[in-house]
Amino acid sequence: MTLIIMAGIACIAMILIAALVNKGNRQAKWHSEWKKNDKDHTPIKTRPILTINELPIFFKLRKALPDHIVLTQVALSSLLSTTGQVTRNRFNRYRADFVVLDKEGYVVGIIELNDESHKPQNGKVDERQAMLTEANYRVIRYSHTPDIEQIQRDFATKKTSKKVIKLTSSETQNQIKEPQEKNFFEQDY
Repeated sequence: MTLIIMAGIACIAMILIAALVNKGNRQAKWHSEWKKNDKDHTPIKTRPILTINELPIFFKLRKALPDHIVLTQVALSSLLSTTGQVTRNRFNRYRADFVVLDKEGYVVGIIELNDESHKPQNGKVDERQAMLTEANYRVIRYSHTPDIEQIQRDFATKKTSKKVIKLTSSETQNQIKEPQEKNFFEQDY
């Protein structure tokens, strides 16, 4: 009886091993087929989130604004909204270098770097700033790494992106509430 149970366990183990090996082969085959069938496929590589010029600014922002959240490389599609596809296509592929949030999670400023890696191409930087300004965001531009005091002066006047949301009658049951007592850092997730 014990011999039959051990043989059954060995058989199940061999089936599981064969299934795992087959799964790995299928994934490898899918990947090679995908690359082979896509004649325009180029190798996919990693890339750094921040450039060598953005990294020092990131650390200074965090040090100068300890009660804020500093986000990097935020897609403008996360910051902007529109009903028109043509307008959406204008900002769909752009990113903001840094987005600074207050304790409640509201945007208090967007920081753009004007260095060699951010040269305007056919007025694109100005177009990006115009779109952010149209949406009532505060855009701060630095042509070099600012000192901590400069950052603190730039954020001394608190202008947030808090917007009034008009609810339709069908939405009044699920009203959106502003954060009350707890700030963003104290919330339980």
